[in-house]
Amino acid sequence: MGYRGKLITLSIIAIGLVALYLTIGANGNWDYVLPRRGYKIAAIVLTGATIAFSTMVFQTITNNRILTPSIIGLDSLYLLIQTFIIFTFGSLSVVMINKHLNFAVSIGFMVIFAWLLFKLLFNREGRNIYFLLLVGLVFGTLFGSLTTFMQVLIDPNEFLMVQNRMFASFNNVNTDLFWTSVMLVIIIFIYSYRYIKYLDILSLGKEHAVNLGVNYDQVVKRLLIVIAILVAIATALVGPITFLGLLVANVAHEFMKTYQHKYLIAGAVLISIVALVGGQLIVERIFAFSTPLSVIINFVGGVYFLYLLLRETKKW
Repeated sequence: MGYRGKLITLSIIAIGLVALYLTIGANGNWDYVLPRRGYKIAAIVLTGATIAFSTMVFQTITNNRILTPSIIGLDSLYLLIQTFIIFTFGSLSVVMINKHLNFAVSIGFMVIFAWLLFKLLFNREGRNIYFLLLVGLVFGTLFGSLTTFMQVLIDPNEFLMVQNRMFASFNNVNTDLFWTSVMLVIIIFIYSYRYIKYLDILSLGKEHAVNLGVNYDQVVKRLLIVIAILVAIATALVGPITFLGLLVANVAHEFMKTYQHKYLIAGAVLISIVALVGGQLIVERIFAFSTPLSVIINFVGGVYFLYLLLRETKKW
């Protein structure tokens, strides 16, 4: 089966799961069921696309298939922001009640952090992408420690609000935030389209990319900012999903069997949609909402991550 045939197969599976999710158990109540499930499915598709795209680009830049954008501390920073707001101002503060303001504050701080990180490190001679990852890992650990410290001191009733932000949820999608996210993602994808052609070359490594005429530092910095914005949008919209990107990116590599990123990215996006919609069906119809979808994804992704580590160790 060719690349296009594989993408068509994934598209059919994704459309089939979406149709099944929209119609199963509706019992003719279409006016009530379709709007509620429609926004949920749209949020799932948006989240899956942003995480798959950002992870695939990030792994290409780092030339490492076991890394995800969360390693630079963006997920930890999101939880720190939410915990700090509740710890300092309380769960009834305007920043927590106004979802638009909370959304803007979360994305703003995450993008500013990423921009400062990239700016400071890339402006220094001798700094490379691996030094950036190391510094991001240190900051992620710091953010996680500060978050835990404040959660220990916080009021138990307030902690329930923090706990709701610690896990991704597709059950309560705010329609206003959804449309804002769609607009931002469309703008980012249009901006990123011009750089897709460089990804096949970047996968060869920095030296080969420079020899082939690519302005490596400029392209990588802009792609990293794009990754930061997409991760910030996905995390602020539904919450952190640590291992989803790792899972879908590696499955896309194994399934597509190619290094052409126009096929890899499309495959990863479709696999992400299949995983999220299928997982949501399992959560609602089999587990009866007793287990969050993010827990299932993180469990499967964690097991797959260990498998990748063991496989790479065996090869080495």
